[in-house]
Amino acid sequence: MDTEYVKETNKTEAQKDRELIQSLVRTKMELQTATKNFEQAEEELIDYYTYQIKANKSKLDYLVKKAKKRRIVLDMINAIEYMQEVG
Repeated sequence: MDTEYVKETNKTEAQKDRELIQSLVRTKMELQTATKNFEQAEEELIDYYTYQIKANKSKLDYLVKKAKKRRIVLDMINAIEYMQEVG
């Protein structure tokens, strides 16, 4: 299964910002879910959820740095709107 990924360059800055914010919100939700699952995990799944938590924290750190670089500010009201879109 060979899938070729093509970088889209015809997006506006507003579209790129919106997608970045949606990724931030989605990743934060995934981190919260992994953390809750870790707290209730059976012995066999502890390593799995630990990996998910570390991966989501790394991704979130990257996305936050990218958002700061683009000077994106996300307030709580807009965050709720994005969570409804993502969730």
